[in-house]
Amino acid sequence: MAALIYHIFSSSALVSLGLYHVISATRNHLKSPRDYSAKPYHPFPSSSSFPPPFHRLKYLQLYLLILCLLVAFAHQALISTDSDPLLKGSTPVHFFTSLQSAFVILLFLLLSLSLLLSETTSLLPLPTDLFFGVASGLFFLQYTVQTSDLQAKCDSVSARISALSSILSLVLACLPRLFVADVGIGASICLQGLWTLQTGLSLYVDAFIPEGCHKQLDVASGVEGSTICDLDYSKLRAVAILDLVFVIHVMFVVVIVMVTYAAVVKTVGIRARFGSYEALPTAAAVVSATDSNHIQMKALTGTQA
Repeated sequence: MAALIYHIFSSSALVSLGLYHVISATRNHLKSPRDYSAKPYHPFPSSSSFPPPFHRLKYLQLYLLILCLLVAFAHQALISTDSDPLLKGSTPVHFFTSLQSAFVILLFLLLSLSLLLSETTSLLPLPTDLFFGVASGLFFLQYTVQTSDLQAKCDSVSARISALSSILSLVLACLPRLFVADVGIGASICLQGLWTLQTGLSLYVDAFIPEGCHKQLDVASGVEGSTICDLDYSKLRAVAILDLVFVIHVMFVVVIVMVTYAAVVKTVGIRARFGSYEALPTAAAVVSATDSNHIQMKALTGTQA
C-alpha cells in the first residue's frame, strides 16, 4: 500500500508540474511571440498584485517542488533498506538501485534550490541555458536497472520518457526560443506522471495486474521482483498490454496539450498572438477611392486635350 501511495503522490506532482509549465509557456508565447524565450520557472501571473507580506507566494511553485523532492528522496532512502528475498548471491541489487534513484532525486533537489537562490538573491545567478543543460544531464541519469520482466518493462518506458525530456532540455539550452521544445518538456513531464501512476497500478493493484502475473506475498511491495509473471506467454502478454496502455497515455497527453493551447488562446486572445492589426477597408471606402481616382483621371485627360 505504501508503494502505491508513493506512486500516486509522484504522479500528482509530476502531472501538476507539467501542466502548469505547458499553460505558462503557451501564455507567454501568445502574449509576446517576438520576445518569447523558454524559462525554467514561471511565477504566478497575479503574484505582482500580492501585498508585501505575501510577495514570496510567487515562488510557491518552487517551494512545492522542493517539498515533493524531499519526500521522494526520503522515500527512496528508506526503501533501500528493504530486504530482497529473491536475490541470488550476496550483491544488494535493490539497495544500490534505490540509492541510485535517491541520489538522482537529490541532484534535482539541489538544482531546484539553486534556481530558488537565483530567483530570490544575487548569490547564485543561474543562466537559463546552464539550467537546461544540467537538467538534461539529470534526466539522462534517470534510469534504473531491473531484472524482473514486468518491472523492467515499466522502468524501460519511464527511461524512454526521461530520455525525451533530456533531449528537449538540451535543445532548449541551445535554442531557448523554440516554443515546441518548451511545451514538449511540460508534456513529457505530464506523460512521466501518468506512467508513474500506471506503474503503481500495474505492479501493486490486483485489478490492474495483467492476467498470469501476481504479487509475491513474501516480498515487500516496491522491491524488484515483488510482482512476477510465471509463464513466458504471460510475460509477453503483459508487455504487449503495457505497450498499448503507453500509447493510450501518449494520446491522452496530446489531447491535453491541444485543449490547453485552445483554452489559453481563448483566455489571452488571438490578438496577442499575432500582434496589432489594421482594420480592412470597407466596400464604401473602396468605391469612394475608385470614384476619386476616376475623377482625377478625367481631369488629367481634359488638361492634356
